[in-house]
Amino acid sequence: MRVVVAMSGGVDSSVAASLLVESGYDVVGLSMQLYDQSSGEETFGSCCSLTDLYDARRVAASLGIPHYIVNFEERFRETVVRNFVDEYAAGRTPIPCVHCNADLKFASLVERAAGLEADAVATGHYARVVFDDDERRYRLLRSADPDKDQTYFLFSLTQDQLRRAMFPVGHLTKAEVRAQAERAGLLVANKPDSHEICFVPDGETGNFVERQLENVPAEGDIVDSAGRSVGRHRGVHRYTVGQRRGLGLSGAVPLYVLKIDAGDSRVVVGPREELGRTALTASQVNWIAGAPPSEPRRVTARIRHRHVDAPATVETDAASHAMVTFDTPQPAVTPGQAVVFYDGEEVLGGGWID
Repeated sequence: MRVVVAMSGGVDSSVAASLLVESGYDVVGLSMQLYDQSSGEETFGSCCSLTDLYDARRVAASLGIPHYIVNFEERFRETVVRNFVDEYAAGRTPIPCVHCNADLKFASLVERAAGLEADAVATGHYARVVFDDDERRYRLLRSADPDKDQTYFLFSLTQDQLRRAMFPVGHLTKAEVRAQAERAGLLVANKPDSHEICFVPDGETGNFVERQLENVPAEGDIVDSAGRSVGRHRGVHRYTVGQRRGLGLSGAVPLYVLKIDAGDSRVVVGPREELGRTALTASQVNWIAGAPPSEPRRVTARIRHRHVDAPATVETDAASHAMVTFDTPQPAVTPGQAVVFYDGEEVLGGGWID
């Protein structure tokens, strides 16, 4: 059985490839070049850099498997970077890693795997996939390591994609992955994980967005929840719901961004207790089972990657929209982020918070 492995040059994908080789699969390594790093247009971080591509090639050589680099510069710019810039300009807070992992990398790898006559695609994601014999469908499950679980980024996967998916490290903890890398003699065994957005390594999101836009969002008023002006902002693209630092405001209590109104160029602020929300609406909702539930569904819902999912009820319609009502108020529900639905260990699906 031939398996295409997405090799990023990090320890997780390298161990995924190593485990498959040890299990006797016919393994082919693929790495994605996502931007022209010789142009000097942007300074990129430690994720998907030239060093990463070199590390992936050396790991593949040590495992004795073929390795190819595929150019997805244009797709990356249109699918990930363009969305990132447009969302910030609209006063929303995007998650580029979801678009990159599921919408770009996974979908593209499935296409390439078919061209290489491969039966499956493997990645280094901390997630698990199983086939339910009773319901005759695939289930996406949380990883064995709750601290590293990455299912939040994979909510948009379909049954057809899961049919071809393998997550070889999903049953391991991060410590076990590094131990496996040491045992296999992989040169990336102690390589640090990457945490920043690869195309904004300095964390200066506002500056990056401005460099990409022809029409930069204008300055405007910062107002309280009653509409009274309390200051000025430098453009809605520089703010996100829940933000406290960098507002340039002083008062008796700390103030947080409650809402961003890009149409009127206003940033609404208030005390922490006003951040809580008991409901949200979401669009482009994907149900991994293939169809939405026919009646309101009890779930636990996660509104950020590091958020602890909370009990909620989801109601859907035929147009891939959902209303999510939480049992208790949730802090900083942020348009542009994903809301992901769980039933215990299983990922049911998710959508984009409006």
